[in-house]
Amino acid sequence: QVQLVESGGGLVQPGGSLRLSCAASGTIFSINTMGWYRQAPGKQRELVATVASGGSTNYADSVKGRFTVSRDNAKNTVYLQMNTLKPEDTAVYYCNAALRLTASFRLYAYWGQGTQVTVSS
Repeated sequence: QVQLVESGGGLVQPGGSLRLSCAASGTIFSINTMGWYRQAPGKQRELVATVASGGSTNYADSVKGRFTVSRDNAKNTVYLQMNTLKPEDTAVYYCNAALRLTASFRLYAYWGQGTQVTVSS
């Protein structure tokens, strides 16, 4: 059984910062890509940022220069440092991991339960 547990969401004023964490646990052989997605009310879920096992990153244009994704492979944990937050960043943020359960090359996608980020004065 694999679980992704997120933490770090909350309420912050515009211009403020938050750091999200997501730890994967369970019977995991290896983790490929980890990342963050978000879903605002009435909108589709969208990619925020991803980080591959080797460290290469990918960002949505809307967060480039403000958000930084990183991971600690020893802890199976991915982080999202969010700076200069804007009201339009308000959403539920979901952690995602593509991982292998065995030595097989098959990848499985897992999601966290989501954490609310609200940017408001």
